[in-house]
Amino acid sequence: MSRRVVITGLGAVTPLGTGVDKFWKGIKENRIGFSYIDMFDTEATGVKIAGIVRDFDESAYFDVKGCFDKKESKRMDTFTKYALVAAHEALVDAGTDFSDLDPYRAGVIVGSGIGGIDLTLSEYEKFLQKGSSRVSVFYIPMMISNMAAGTISMKTGFRGANFDISTACATGTHSIGEAFRKIKDGYLDAALAGGTESTSIEFTYAGFANMKALTKSGDLSRASVPFDKERSGFVLGEGSGVVVLEEYEHAKARGAKIYAEIAGYGATCDGYHMTSPMPTGEAAGMGMTLAMQEAGLTPADIDYINAHGTSTGLNDKYETAAVKLAFGDCAKSVKINSTKSMIGHLLGAAGAVEAIVCAKSIQEGFIHRTVGYQVPDEDCDLDYCVDGNIEQEVRAALSNSLGFGGHNATLCFKKVTD
Repeated sequence: MSRRVVITGLGAVTPLGTGVDKFWKGIKENRIGFSYIDMFDTEATGVKIAGIVRDFDESAYFDVKGCFDKKESKRMDTFTKYALVAAHEALVDAGTDFSDLDPYRAGVIVGSGIGGIDLTLSEYEKFLQKGSSRVSVFYIPMMISNMAAGTISMKTGFRGANFDISTACATGTHSIGEAFRKIKDGYLDAALAGGTESTSIEFTYAGFANMKALTKSGDLSRASVPFDKERSGFVLGEGSGVVVLEEYEHAKARGAKIYAEIAGYGATCDGYHMTSPMPTGEAAGMGMTLAMQEAGLTPADIDYINAHGTSTGLNDKYETAAVKLAFGDCAKSVKINSTKSMIGHLLGAAGAVEAIVCAKSIQEGFIHRTVGYQVPDEDCDLDYCVDGNIEQEVRAALSNSLGFGGHNATLCFKKVTD
């Protein structure tokens, strides 16, 4: 059995704002969602700028059906709260709670790259200072990265496939891809899928900074500059993106608003290095090829690629090589951008938020500019949408995520046609 899968709901918590409307408005206005770090003294790490979620007021969600109350919030890590709010928004946007479905036909696949790392640090400090008896009884169920997916299930009553994928920067894309397959192959009829991350503690920044992954730029407008010759590392971000995936005939029968169809998914591994992508781009390129093949499309059919585009020296160079391998002569004509130029790298949530960008781009015929780009790089010589936003029909799009460990994932989206 092979069925069509469409996106019918979107939810987001991002450095540009909580809620898809705020996020998308910021994207269309080319706003930079970065701010100066004020949670800790930045002298030790040298990292000054981050993509911090500033407008998340958890009290606004107390006693909102499908979210959490004040008591529950104390037993829930921030990454889980972000995911729950994004999932709630996505379901409201979809206009259904899927109560017409067998609950075992609705699933939740929402991942996190690092889970409750902030809670781990605070509880470990408590352990060192006060002993083992003082470690919170809620520490484990709050910290484990599968708890976002589990909590969403508790709130929605979805009892189908429910798990947490954790593949670093590719987490969100893998989560949506696997949910797509569950519906396409007949195991589910609907799913909430995406990723979530909370990163705002010095310990997290120290780890990424010491491996030379983060930029130490103090210029908000030039901190994240994907594909620019002066790129110096990524801006660490946080947030969540969740989408509602639904079997096409079910969505059509209920008159659902459909953003786009997910038609293909490619997943490969470099098998090369802990942090560096494969220099030839071969495995990432194969991920794109597999996604297009499953969708029944060719490179000439793809109008737009939402690149992983981290603003690191190696990723942007090798991702460019991957696009050239996958697209051949069409590489020069496809439009490419990086949403990370405005929100930074949301780690496990990145691919999910970027999937939302693809869905909105197809819906509105809009491709955003790669913000901040100024200096061309001879190793990055494709069309990165650096001169401004582009308004054109987007028939089909790819979204790439390339995670530490060599994990590559690509989703292929297309405009829905009967």
